[in-house]
Amino acid sequence: MNAQQKRRNVDENGDAGVDFGLVSSISNGEDLAPIVRHAFEIGKPESLVHQLKNVVIKKEAEIEDLCKLHYQDFIHAVDELRGVLVDADDLKGKLSGENHRIQDVANSLLLKLDGLLQMYSIKKNVTMAIRTLKLCIQVLSLCQTCNNHISTGHFYPALKSLNLLQRDYIHNIPVKNLKRVIEQSIPQVKLHIEKKVCSEFNDWLVHIRSTAKEIGQLAIAHATSSRQRDEEMRARQREAEEQSRLGVSHCSYSLHLDQIDDDSLVEFDLTPVYRAYHIHTFLGIEDRFRDYYYKNRMMQLNLDLQISTVQPFLESHQPFFAQIAGYFIVEDRVYRTAGGLLSDTQVEAIWESAAAKMTAILEHQFSRMDTASHLLLIKDFVTLLGSTLKRYGYRVTPLMEVLDSTRDKYHELLLAECRKQVADSLANDTYEQMVMRKEYEYNMNVVAFELQSSDIMPRFPYVAPFSSSVPDVCRVIRSFIEDSVSYLSYGGQMNLYEVVKKYLDKLLIQVLNEALIDIIHGGTLGASQAMQVAANITAFEHASDVFLCQVARLCGVPVRMVERPNAGLTAKSILRASQNGAYNSLLMLVNSKLDEFMQLTTNVNWITDEPPQNGNEYMNQVIMYLDTTLTMAEQILPLETLYTVATCAMEHISDSIVNAFLSDTVKKFTVSAVNGINIDLKLLEIFADEKFNTTSLSEFKKDRSLRDCLIEARQLINLLASDNPERYLNAVIREKDYGALDYKKVATICDKFKEGAEGLFSLTNRNNKQTARKKSLDLLKKRLKEYN
Repeated sequence: MNAQQKRRNVDENGDAGVDFGLVSSISNGEDLAPIVRHAFEIGKPESLVHQLKNVVIKKEAEIEDLCKLHYQDFIHAVDELRGVLVDADDLKGKLSGENHRIQDVANSLLLKLDGLLQMYSIKKNVTMAIRTLKLCIQVLSLCQTCNNHISTGHFYPALKSLNLLQRDYIHNIPVKNLKRVIEQSIPQVKLHIEKKVCSEFNDWLVHIRSTAKEIGQLAIAHATSSRQRDEEMRARQREAEEQSRLGVSHCSYSLHLDQIDDDSLVEFDLTPVYRAYHIHTFLGIEDRFRDYYYKNRMMQLNLDLQISTVQPFLESHQPFFAQIAGYFIVEDRVYRTAGGLLSDTQVEAIWESAAAKMTAILEHQFSRMDTASHLLLIKDFVTLLGSTLKRYGYRVTPLMEVLDSTRDKYHELLLAECRKQVADSLANDTYEQMVMRKEYEYNMNVVAFELQSSDIMPRFPYVAPFSSSVPDVCRVIRSFIEDSVSYLSYGGQMNLYEVVKKYLDKLLIQVLNEALIDIIHGGTLGASQAMQVAANITAFEHASDVFLCQVARLCGVPVRMVERPNAGLTAKSILRASQNGAYNSLLMLVNSKLDEFMQLTTNVNWITDEPPQNGNEYMNQVIMYLDTTLTMAEQILPLETLYTVATCAMEHISDSIVNAFLSDTVKKFTVSAVNGINIDLKLLEIFADEKFNTTSLSEFKKDRSLRDCLIEARQLINLLASDNPERYLNAVIREKDYGALDYKKVATICDKFKEGAEGLFSLTNRNNKQTARKKSLDLLKKRLKEYN
C-alpha cells in the first residue's frame, strides 16, 4: 500500500523533477563522481539529492510494477525459497557436522602441514648448506690438491690449481672467512712456489758448476776419439793411395761411419731450469728470471775464468778449459731447449767475453813458457777444446789465432831442445861403424829410417856404414816432425805440409848441419872419425827424403807430390856441402898423418953407400896406414870419395918425397939413397896397384890409376937414377918422361950433388961410364942454372 501511494505521488508530481541524464548515467553504471563534484561546485547539492531521491522512488515504482506482474511466480519462488531454506538449514546442519568432522581431521593434517612446511624450509636450508658445502669442499679439495702438489714438488700443477681456484671458485665462495683466507693465501702460496723453484734453481747452479768440469772432460774425450777416428781414416786413405801409386792390385776399402749424438754422451739435468723458467713464465715474471739466470751464470763464468794461483798453469789448464767447455755446453743446451730463456745476443756476448779472457790467458801463459813440450801439451788440449765447442756452434777462431801466433816460438824452443839432443848424440858418438847383432836392432836403427841398401835381411852381426849417432839423430828428427805436425794440426788455415817442411829444413840446416860443421872443424876428429862423419852425412842426406815422406804422410799429402822435381829439401844441398867439408877435413887429416910418417925421412941416411935392402922404415908405416885407412874408406865411403882420398894421399906422398929432396935438412944425397927411395916408391906403387884393382876403382877410373898419382916422385927418382940425366934438357924427352917435374925443383935437387959427385953415381967401380954420367949431370946443372 505504501508502495502504491508512493507511485501515485510520483505520478501526481510528474517527471518534471527527474533528470533523465542522471537516470541514464545510473542505468548505464557510469561514474557519478563528476556529477556530484559539479553539483557541489555550483552549490546545489540539495537539488542533486532531491533528484536522486526521485530516481529511487521511480525505481521502486518500477520494481513494484514488475513484482505485480510476476506476483505468482514470486509467490511460487518464495515457496520454493522456503523449501530451499529448510533444505539449506538441513544442509547447514549437515555441513556443520561435516565441518566439525573435517576440522577434527584437518587439525592433525594442519599440524602435519606445518611440520611439512617446516621440513620444506629445512630442506631448502639443507640444500643451500649442501651446495655451499660442496662448493667449499671443492675449494678445499683444490687447496688440498695444491698443498699436495707443493709438498711433492709439483709446482706447475699447484699453480694450475691456484689459477683454477682464483678464476672459477673464489668469487662464488659463500663463506666470507674462507674466501678471505684463500684470497690472502694465494699470493703467499705463489711467493712460496717462486722461492722454492728459485731455491732449486740455486741448488742447480751450484751442482752444474761442480759438474761442468766432468761435462767438459767427457765432451773433450769424445772430440779426442773423433780425432783419432779421423786420423785412422786418413791413414787408411793414405795407405790406399800409396798402394794404388805402387800398383798393388788388391786393396780393401772400408768406411766406418759412427754418428754419435753429442747430447747422448753428455748427459746433465736441466729440469730445475725448465721448471723455474716455466713457473716464472706462468706467474708472468719470466723477464725477471731471465735476468736472474743471466747474471748468475755470468758470475759463475767469471769465477771459472780465474786461473789457479796455487797450481802451475801446465797442471791446471786441463780442468780449467774442461770447466769452460762444460759451461758452454750447458749454455748451448739451455739456449736450444729452454724456450727463449737465453737470446742469441746473450749467448754471443757470453762467448765473446770468455773467448777474450781465454785468449789473454793463453797469450800470457805462452809468453812465460820455455819448454816446447809444455806448449804442445797446452796447444793440443786447446785445439780439442776448440773442436769440442765448434760442434756446438761457437766461433773458436780467436783461440786458433793465438795458437797460430805461437808456432814460431814453439819451433824455436823445439829446435833448441833438438839442438841439445843432437849435440849430445854427436858428442857421445865414437864414430865407429855401428854393429847390430839382433834383427830388432836392425829394424829399429836401419829399417825404421830406410837406411838399408837392400830389402833382404842381412846376416848378423851386421856392420852398418854409419855410426850410432845417425839413428839417434834420426829419432830426434822424427820426433821433431811428429811434434811439429801435432802442434800445427787442427789449427788455423795454412798449408800444413809446406810449413812443416820449412821447419824441417830449418832443423836440418841450423841444428844438424851446424852441429856437424862444429864436429868437423872442432879439431877433435881423427881421419877415421872424419871418414865416419862423412859417411854419416851420406846417411843423413838419404834420410832427409825419408823425413820428407814422413811429413807428407802425416800432413795427408800424396807421396807423389814429394817425388816431383825440385820438391826436396834445401838441406840436402847444404848437407852435401858440409860433406865436402868433411871430405876436405878427412884429406887434411890423412895428409897430416902422412906428414907424420914422412917426417921420418929425416932418419934416412942420405949419404949412404949401400941402399937398404927392404926400403926405409917410414914407407912401411905409410903403407900400413894407407891400407888401414883405405880399407875402412872402402867399407863406408862411396867409390868416388874413396878414389879422391886415395889419389890425394898418393899425390901427397909423392909431393912429400919430392919435398924430402928439397928439404934444408938434406944437404946432399947419394945414389944409394936414391935407390933406397926408389925401393920405397916401388913398394908404394905395388900397394897402389893392388888397391886400385881390388877396390873396383879400376872400373870406376880407368884413365888414371893410383900409381899415376905418384908420377912426380917416380919421374924424379927416374931422373936421379938415369945414366943420362942431361936428356931432361931435351924438350921432347922432358915432355914424355919428365912432364910432371918442375925445372926449378929439379935444379935445386940436382944442385945437392955438388960435393962427392963422383960417389953419387958410383955403385961398384969407377969407370968411364960413371964419368960420363957425372958429366951429363954437370951439364944438366949448368943448363938449369942458365935457364933460371
